[in-house]
Amino acid sequence: MKKSLLVTGGAGFIGANFVHYWLANHPDDKVVVLDALTYAGNRESLAMVEDNANFTFVHGDICNSELIVNLFKEHEIDTLVHFAAESHVDRSITGPDAFIETNILGTYSLLKAAKQVWLDDAIAEKGTPKPHRFHHVSTDEVYGTLEKDDPAFSETTAYAPNSPYSASKAASDHLVRAYHHTYGLEVTTSNCSNNYGPFHFPEKLIPLVITNILYNKALPVYGDGQQIRDWLYVEDHARGIEKVLLQGAIGENYNIGGHNEWANIDIVKLVCKLMDEQFAQNPELASRFAQATHAANGCSADLITYVTDRPGHDRRYAIDATKSQSELGYTPFESFNSGISKTLNWYLDNESWWAPLLKNQL
Repeated sequence: MKKSLLVTGGAGFIGANFVHYWLANHPDDKVVVLDALTYAGNRESLAMVEDNANFTFVHGDICNSELIVNLFKEHEIDTLVHFAAESHVDRSITGPDAFIETNILGTYSLLKAAKQVWLDDAIAEKGTPKPHRFHHVSTDEVYGTLEKDDPAFSETTAYAPNSPYSASKAASDHLVRAYHHTYGLEVTTSNCSNNYGPFHFPEKLIPLVITNILYNKALPVYGDGQQIRDWLYVEDHARGIEKVLLQGAIGENYNIGGHNEWANIDIVKLVCKLMDEQFAQNPELASRFAQATHAANGCSADLITYVTDRPGHDRRYAIDATKSQSELGYTPFESFNSGISKTLNWYLDNESWWAPLLKNQL
């Protein structure tokens, strides 16, 4: 059956990749993107689908419940995929207010609107709820931190968030669960590991390293760089959400991971190595990025600079995706080596997308 999706945060990194993936693989479905276009939302990330007759973009805030209700009715939305969130841990430490407002109050606004249209109004009009799905996209950070030899996070791991960001996401997860158990809203939640890939805002680790090398800037590494994360190529994440939407059981949580645990410092060194190889193999890059002298000389790793660790920095995240594999048949396509190669090539080929985002930081 054809679906009509409302994708919140669809101009952000993961949301935009999901929109591209869904329209390519479900061409008969309608996709409405709602995005406030804050610093990490970029309309240019959706440029390739702007002419698609099944795509609609709406500039707006998820905290505006009246707007949400109107969009549900106007576009006959039956599926909501909720990406919209403030997501940068460092920013949550220095300015947590926006995280509370967007991640908690924004999610509540969406739940309230969904309940009104899909349950209350539909029951009042027809005596039965409208078929629907509210899918909430969350993070592995809600589970807290792991020691090196601890078992990976599963869906039954107790929540223990350690940053204002992860605490706000944990609160939103609980709200979604409560709306299912209290009101019968048909929800699913997915908790993912660290994403990487195209359209990633340059403040994040991997695009930061790539672009800093190109501009011959220091590569900051927190503490000893031994913080471990599981890395998930963003299209594999989109594929996992697709599995949840089409096959996931109502009221269930699903972990979506990449089976790629890497220490931060090892990622930085790998990107340095790959960038050095790119410059050695492609002299044209040296002329395009004349300031990238370390990469051109085969020594990008000389730019690595250890800085004071982030307050309360979680040591390790790791996802156990057994449930998604056994119940949904989910498995990531990309290894970290293949995914990082695709990512690096995308950034080298799409300077016009990321360069304007850096102009105020250079």
